Amino acid sequence: MKSRYRWYVAFVCFLFLLFHQVDKFLISPLVTPIMEEFGINEAQMGAVSSLAIIVSALLYPLWGYLFDRYARPKLLSLASLIWGSTTWLSALAPTFPLFMASRASTGIDDSSYPGLFSLMSDYFEPGKRGRVYGVLRMSGPLGFMLGTVLATTLGQSLGWRNVFFITGGMGLVVAVLIFFTVRERPRGGCEPEMQGVECVDEHKINWATVRGLFRNRSFLLLMVQGFFGVFPWNVLTFWFFRYLETERGYSSGQAMITMIVAIVTLSAGYYLGGYLGDMLFRRLKQGRIIVSALGVLAGAVFLYAAMVIPTEQVALFMVLLGLAGITMSMPSPNVTALTFEITVPEVRSTAQSIQKLVEDGGSAISPFLAGLIATRYSLHLAILVICIATWLLCAAFFAAMVRTVPHDIDVLRQTMRERAAEAGG
Repeated sequence: MKSRYRWYVAFVCFLFLLFHQVDKFLISPLVTPIMEEFGINEAQMGAVSSLAIIVSALLYPLWGYLFDRYARPKLLSLASLIWGSTTWLSALAPTFPLFMASRASTGIDDSSYPGLFSLMSDYFEPGKRGRVYGVLRMSGPLGFMLGTVLATTLGQSLGWRNVFFITGGMGLVVAVLIFFTVRERPRGGCEPEMQGVECVDEHKINWATVRGLFRNRSFLLLMVQGFFGVFPWNVLTFWFFRYLETERGYSSGQAMITMIVAIVTLSAGYYLGGYLGDMLFRRLKQGRIIVSALGVLAGAVFLYAAMVIPTEQVALFMVLLGLAGITMSMPSPNVTALTFEITVPEVRSTAQSIQKLVEDGGSAISPFLAGLIATRYSLHLAILVICIATWLLCAAFFAAMVRTVPHDIDVLRQTMRERAAEAGG
């Protein structure tokens, strides 16, 4: 496999993630014109978003199984086709019930990401996965920013329906690109033990192997950590803009600039975390855990320091918020890479799907919990309590993994050595 081709595949996967995130985040700035056209209230509009999340969560296990059983590029192409088609159906919907149904159907492809990351694990060896996943994870904050810009610049001039046609068209173009240019890779083909082995024995997913995930202590700890780890993300993305406006007295323009700074630093943190994780992992099996633990602890310190800064010290607040953004995103690429370093290749999509299903529980609870605290006290307290408490919990789970991860990595390495011996005859 030529090095340039695998980076081309990574680029195509980045485009899939980026444009898909643009499409997902596009609806938020367009809420007002959509509500006005259909004559609906906030509760009805909120139900649209909730239904898409529910559909996505329910389909994670199915997508995980399909990606572990069949050709991943073809399934990614199908997911992209579904994304484009359902977004176009949303743009064409003449009534609110049809709009709700079509927008809920956009959740079908939202649970396809584990297959993409699994495919990348078979294009890049373990020591490089952190950086690759870091770059791919940058698509989230960049997609949020591009979606917001697209909606605010074109929403009024073209109308929300035409903006949906643009992002739906992106999905159709990416579907064609993946279908014709991205090739499948043998599962496990980039594991160190498989180098030089001509025929890679592709083991198929089975229920015994899936059940084995729940006997993997590191995987269980990663799963529980993931449930709490999404609390800060969802609280900050859902409530921070309002906090800046109502409790720090920012104008909409000031709040937007602050959020852009946060998005840029988050993106940088993804790559930095992946790079440091790769570097330390090559020297120490617990390397990714150490980077992740330090990331959440530093994120807690910097966010607390930023939140207690007086309102008039805008520049210092921005600097500390940026440092929080960099550090809080460092665990993400390492968690993804570590998942694939403790699970056999034929269940990696399923493993990540299970993790995402658990994380969706945290995603659903955290904004509501923050709202309850804010109603009684303040958004300032809600953000601080939830973010710092859950980051400390995550650090504790990472600390527990320091003992379990080396064993689980050794188990996988032994399994791959046995498979390499079988494949080599």
